[in-house]
Amino acid sequence: MPALLLLFEVKRLAEKQKKKKGGNVAQTVWRLAEPIASELGYAIWDVRFVKEGAYHYLRITIDKPDGVTIDDCEAMSRAINGPLDQLDPIDCEYCLEVCSPGVERELTRPEHFQSYLGEVLNVRLIRPLEDGRKELVAILHSVENNVLELETQDGEFFHIDKKDTASVRVNEEYMDIDEDDSDETEE
Repeated sequence: MPALLLLFEVKRLAEKQKKKKGGNVAQTVWRLAEPIASELGYAIWDVRFVKEGAYHYLRITIDKPDGVTIDDCEAMSRAINGPLDQLDPIDCEYCLEVCSPGVERELTRPEHFQSYLGEVLNVRLIRPLEDGRKELVAILHSVENNVLELETQDGEFFHIDKKDTASVRVNEEYMDIDEDDSDETEE
């Protein structure tokens, strides 16, 4: 995005934010960060504004097909810093963090789940199942109306509403073991 257009977009978002009285910080920052990330060759994976202890953090998580490096995080941080200061969507001190979602990334948005259909996930539940389990390692078969259809290694099927999960993450370790096993049987 050319610098002049970015300046107009920052001003437009700033005016919109002032009218909202507080508004949703993460959503506002997402709209600001998305074109900047795109211009740098990244996609926004997530934006969160959280308080941990006495400190506030604005976390912008970026992704790209061949993985995110520390240099990518630095480039995005430098690119977003000025427009973020100009937009000023946060009325307290905070720390800006730009990071990668990592290999065991958390799935939070509908597009995340669609991208990982057929993959093995770690699902942590808010409340235990009838058998007392609060964690499942299972393959994601489908997602409809925020309900995850999951199958465990034992062939058990579960339909779990997304709102009943504490977290859903990619299980990279399980996927690697499965790939290693298939290589050994081919020899």
